[in-house]
Amino acid sequence: MIFIGIVEDDAQIRNSVQSYLSRQDNFVCDSAYDSIENLLPNLSSENHPDVLIVDIGLPGMSGIEGMKIIKDKIPVIDLVVFTVYNDPQKIFDSLCAGATGYLLKNTPLQELKEGIELLAKGGSPMSPQIARMVIQFFNDGKKKNITSPLSQKEKEIVIGLVDGLSYKLIAQRMSISIETVRFHIKNIYRKLHVHGKAEVIRKSLKGEI
Repeated sequence: MIFIGIVEDDAQIRNSVQSYLSRQDNFVCDSAYDSIENLLPNLSSENHPDVLIVDIGLPGMSGIEGMKIIKDKIPVIDLVVFTVYNDPQKIFDSLCAGATGYLLKNTPLQELKEGIELLAKGGSPMSPQIARMVIQFFNDGKKKNITSPLSQKEKEIVIGLVDGLSYKLIAQRMSISIETVRFHIKNIYRKLHVHGKAEVIRKSLKGEI
């Protein structure tokens, strides 16, 4: 069973998505909110959905800012952006914030369902238009023939950051200590001349590492 939450300020869209997902045999969708501010008090390490569908253009705190807080608070949640925005900056800001999927609101509900099932299998659902933009950024980066200053272990840590993992989960994936992860992170920042993981992720997604 997959437990799903929704953050969407448009009541019609929120109710439509929740109603559809609730009718699926393998889904439970009993938590829906109109803002990040209303979601956060109801979110804890003991009480959270497996997948959270998040709009970007929300009243108050934006979905992107909200995802950063949610991912820091509960790293295991899969975040799927569900939005009308398809510009590259919002796409990459969302991925940097920890989104593992990015679907446009013209996505049929059946495809939204299939995207959530794909997440459960370790995939990352994206609308075709979004996937094309991501691939284009990678291809542009390859054309630059950039030589990465990072070691192999540092590259593995960057992959963990891109995947939205916390330092603890990166340490578990690589079978090293959290202190070692922090040491490598400092070296990554120094070598790339950046000051935060969002900049590292953006460079990686653009093929600049």
